[in-house]
Amino acid sequence: MKRYAMKNLEKWKNDKNHKPLIIQGARQVGKTWLMREFGAQHFTKTAYFIFEKNERLQNIFKGDLDVQRILDSLSILAGFKITPNTLILFDEIQECPEAITALKYFYEQLPEYYIIAAGSLLGVALHSGLSFPVGKVNFMTLYPLSFYEFLDAIGENMKLEQLEQGNFDILKPFHNDLIELLKKYLFIGGMPEAVLSYATEKDLYKVCKIQNEILTSYQNDFSKHIPLNEQAKLKMLWASIPTQLAKENKKFMYGKIEHGARAKEFENAIAWLEACGLIHKVYRIKKPDLPLSAYKDLAAFKIFMTDVGLLSAMSNLDARILLDKNDIFEEFKGALTEQYVLQQLVPYSDELTITYWSNESNTNEIDFVVQYENEVIPVEVKAATNLQAKSLKWYIEKYKPQKAFRFSAADYKQNEVITDYPLYAIPVFIER
Repeated sequence: MKRYAMKNLEKWKNDKNHKPLIIQGARQVGKTWLMREFGAQHFTKTAYFIFEKNERLQNIFKGDLDVQRILDSLSILAGFKITPNTLILFDEIQECPEAITALKYFYEQLPEYYIIAAGSLLGVALHSGLSFPVGKVNFMTLYPLSFYEFLDAIGENMKLEQLEQGNFDILKPFHNDLIELLKKYLFIGGMPEAVLSYATEKDLYKVCKIQNEILTSYQNDFSKHIPLNEQAKLKMLWASIPTQLAKENKKFMYGKIEHGARAKEFENAIAWLEACGLIHKVYRIKKPDLPLSAYKDLAAFKIFMTDVGLLSAMSNLDARILLDKNDIFEEFKGALTEQYVLQQLVPYSDELTITYWSNESNTNEIDFVVQYENEVIPVEVKAATNLQAKSLKWYIEKYKPQKAFRFSAADYKQNEVITDYPLYAIPVFIER
């Protein structure tokens, strides 16, 4: 399975000033597989340690944090001597806070060693006041497979090659094929186990079973790691997300969780879901000007899930509804499409500031407004080929952006200000 994040790991390895690397990301996005595959490809040996329910491993980090002692103890556990040519992997490291602290000393005293740490709830641990080595570690976030990675996984490599090069003339005869593949991605999403299952068995109902198992594992995390008095609120908020996204105005409304709900009651639940990578929060901006972060309206935001396939599963969408031209699907297709677009943009969040815009009366709204370098770019999302965009036209007349992008099921087309891209070509506009 091809993961573009592998290139980031290669850059990290080749950096002479590398620090221990912490990989964050939601449960089951493939962190463990990526670490171990990276070790197999780029190191002579890999020493893999998982802290979950491993008391002997955790005890190595109790007491003093003498890194040479720790390294010798880890060598005994691994069954071979760990050297600078060994990749050291710490999985579920949030189960041992002392190990997180020890990363600082590895960097200061043994900087020639390569260490990667990861954990399903690591983001929660780091946001809960846990002392961790500020400035002594590198960070990377792993997300579900993108649509391009999905194409590679299911064997559509030749179409992918042309897509990556932006060869829309060559792809024009295959436009409908790509739209059908995109519809499958809206249902399957990018969770590695679901994608691998579809790639090998082509059974969408097995995919649905896997997705529901993943969702159950998230629910189990709620029960295990959230205080009892917060669990009910978190579960209610989580269950409300498909309803929130199905609205024409996708601004998050607490009243959709339960009647009379207030922001203060659900702040902790939102923060927890965000910290463990299960949701993405996109803020409204009051004015589309540089820098976008200065114009965020912190009281108005949309909440998206980490994966469009899990959104489909939570919404109980039947595969036949998605893949057939069924009117029942039309109402929710916009929500899936907007979730999909956000999911493709998020891996570029180091380069992009992602927001949305609406006027005060909410009569006009732009699905996404992104800051890329020194440009503010409106991004309109359409689920079908109908390109009527009243809000985008109003926005262009008022703010006069140099460029605007519209993603839809239509073909590529360059206009004076607006460039129309097919939905399957989202990374192309960033790389152009």
